[in-house]
Amino acid sequence: MAAAGWYHRDISQVVAEELLAKAGRDGSFLVRDSESVKGAYALCLLFQKHVYTYRILPDDEGLLSVQTIQGIQAKCFRTLPDLIGAYQHPNNGLVTPLLHPVHRQKPAEASDGEDARGWGHMVPCAGTAPSSRTHIPQQLHQRLQEQVHSSPASDFMGFMAEYLTHHVQDLEALCQGHPQLRHLSTALATACRALHSEIDFTLAGLETLARVFDAPVSPHSPAREQGFLSSDPDLELLLNKISTVNHLLSSLEKKVLKSLQEMVSRHNLALPSVAVPPLPAARPLAVQNFEVKVGKSQHAALTVDVESGTVTIAKRGSGSPEEVIPQDKILQLIKYQSVQSKVRLVCARENQKNLSRDFIFPSARKREAFCQLLQLMKIQHSNLDEPEIISVYVGTWNMGSTPPPRSLASWLTSRGLGRAQDETTACIPHDIYVIGTQENSLGDREWVEFLCASLKTLMAIDYRVVALQCLWSIKIVVLVKPEHQRRISHVHTSSVKTGIANTLGNKGAVGVSFLFNGTSFGFVNCHLASGSEKTHRRNQNYSDILHSLALGDKCLAGFDLTLRFTHLFWFGDLNYRLDMDVQDILTHIVKKEFQALLAVDQLNLEREKNKVFLQFSEGDISFPPTYRYERGTRDTYVWQKSKPTGMRINVPSWCDRILWKSHPETHMVCNSYGCTDDIVTSDHSPVFATFEVGVTSQFVPKEAPGSSPEALACIEWESIEVMLKTTSHSKCYIEFHSYCLEEMQRSGENTFQNCDIPGFLKLGWSSKHLPVLNPILPDLEYLGDQHLLLSVKGVESCESFGECCLALRSAIGTTAQQFETFLFHRGQETGSVRGWMRVRVPRGQCGTRERLYEWISFEEEDAEPAAEPPMCPK
Repeated sequence: MAAAGWYHRDISQVVAEELLAKAGRDGSFLVRDSESVKGAYALCLLFQKHVYTYRILPDDEGLLSVQTIQGIQAKCFRTLPDLIGAYQHPNNGLVTPLLHPVHRQKPAEASDGEDARGWGHMVPCAGTAPSSRTHIPQQLHQRLQEQVHSSPASDFMGFMAEYLTHHVQDLEALCQGHPQLRHLSTALATACRALHSEIDFTLAGLETLARVFDAPVSPHSPAREQGFLSSDPDLELLLNKISTVNHLLSSLEKKVLKSLQEMVSRHNLALPSVAVPPLPAARPLAVQNFEVKVGKSQHAALTVDVESGTVTIAKRGSGSPEEVIPQDKILQLIKYQSVQSKVRLVCARENQKNLSRDFIFPSARKREAFCQLLQLMKIQHSNLDEPEIISVYVGTWNMGSTPPPRSLASWLTSRGLGRAQDETTACIPHDIYVIGTQENSLGDREWVEFLCASLKTLMAIDYRVVALQCLWSIKIVVLVKPEHQRRISHVHTSSVKTGIANTLGNKGAVGVSFLFNGTSFGFVNCHLASGSEKTHRRNQNYSDILHSLALGDKCLAGFDLTLRFTHLFWFGDLNYRLDMDVQDILTHIVKKEFQALLAVDQLNLEREKNKVFLQFSEGDISFPPTYRYERGTRDTYVWQKSKPTGMRINVPSWCDRILWKSHPETHMVCNSYGCTDDIVTSDHSPVFATFEVGVTSQFVPKEAPGSSPEALACIEWESIEVMLKTTSHSKCYIEFHSYCLEEMQRSGENTFQNCDIPGFLKLGWSSKHLPVLNPILPDLEYLGDQHLLLSVKGVESCESFGECCLALRSAIGTTAQQFETFLFHRGQETGSVRGWMRVRVPRGQCGTRERLYEWISFEEEDAEPAAEPPMCPK
């Protein structure tokens, strides 16, 4: 193996074009991994200011060949350097020979070594260049020295330094096909020599304890017969010992329990009976009262009884009787945006026009609590077989490698600072809880049991575990109500390491995805690089996670991760800091001038530059920075940290964040976003957010398929126009993916193309070259919930230039509707697409109904109420 400068591994097409544009010379080239074929490569070549991309494909025997123009005989090569060398000569089917290799950019050095990048990518080749043999040890020695200052294991580091001096011998053996790393094994075995005696001592004690509770065995265990007490520093022997200790520890508890149970039965001992309390039933919601103003000065009391499904209005001092409104008479709830505490209730009356009433609550929080209770009332009395709306709780907390307090009540009930839950709605159980933690020192099972027990105490519900995914101390747990367990399917988990050389899990991400009936969800919990100066590194962490996290439908693996799910939530210790002097930050915090701080928040600034989290949303931040507090209190920020290299400044920052992204024309409302103020075991405060999310059912047609002749629905295109940010002038085609299609569909090649604008490629398709798509079901209600994913791909490379998502709902009708949206690829904006489409639905399939979440709308103060509530308020 040897490092080849022109091999850039898994960079994106956008980055490849940027590097070639900087090179600027015809014949400049680089090689990257193919995004469309696993194990293949993409050769990117610059000629006359345009980038040409060729695929390098392996055959069944592993030989590599370039896909070139027709009529040129494909040549096969055993290694990538051999192939590149051959194509440096003319007349090989490329637009120009490979003349000027574009080398990788050297990684920026990390200040403390914590997040240093890898020391180069490797490609298959026959030998190692002499220059790299001297460069690599120097770079590794420098990195080791950075670690020695902060590590107590200086003796061990000495062994490793000796290995790095001679590690080229392993490198040469690897090139000759011997991957055993014999010299590394010898160095590790020598360094771990002292560990043998420690393990022998522990192992002897564990075996003695195990024999006390075990059946009689011979005096010498098999482990002793294998020579476990010898001083042989063999590494395999050490691993066997560790495995034996692990096995003994895991089996010892079972042996002791079995022995004690046998003792109880053998001696007829009576154990005191422990009364097991019955599982508590879900607590009914108490009747809630709200003091409100009606009109300019009239005061009234609103009483909400969710169980009986009524709202009672009692005006103070008027002498008029109470008015009771059943939930089925409440037609619409209108929230005013200009007055956050005001709401309008539209009610039906017998043989009369609808009645509208305005109420002003003491605070916006009280108004939200009232609206949530009415929404819950509608849900409970809807008599629907499947839910149309669910509540999702998302929490993130960097636990600071410290056990949690006995109670997490404030965190799990969204109470504290910021947009927190009102006490009247705090204990309403959510349908799904997703808890992400970083620097969590608890065991996986211990943490899950603690969360389930906490929720059972608070909500009187035994939540079910959907998934647990861990990467070192980064954990994500998904819990659902028992009645929803059958609705969860296609659960996937994944993790990505972004620590040292992207191989250590001290930084990285864990993710979970699943279907809730017909709605896809994705959740990502991450811990990004730390340090105020590491903004670029954090951006790179985000890009690596986006590219490498394997979640969702495998058929959509080629799409940007942010497009694979109806709803995607991304949260964690993102570690973005505030770019302001620490004393100025503290002054703004005391005055609660958060807007001035948010203006210099690195995450907000990077999002404005379209560097990270494109098209994501985040709730309004009205709580103080959640890092870095003095442990044991929330009154003091500790912004100085002593390190061997000197004093480090950690300014107070909103490191802990929750963001989300949803498909167009779906229902998603953030009801709370804040942090706790009473959990003080860590230097981070736990952060919470709750969401009201529209979901779709696993659709069942009203009539059995084939029971009657059924006309097909169809999706038709009048035209599509694409503008790509690229220096390529490749011909392209479009792929169409959707759960409503039996299989992926593909267009023909574009019929129009120009490069009039430098750096952009304009493409066009007429209706004749675009496929008519036939959904599997023609039902209007079904189609209104569906989306199309489009991917624009190059004809030569078959790689994506960009992807997008289109909603079918607004295109249903007899006339074509215009659409326009951005294209994305690997988290970057790569262009735009627009066109005209229509979704034709057969007659008789055009009836629909109002969704539960559509009866709540937003309106400005000066807007007049509608005489009749619209069917689908926006």
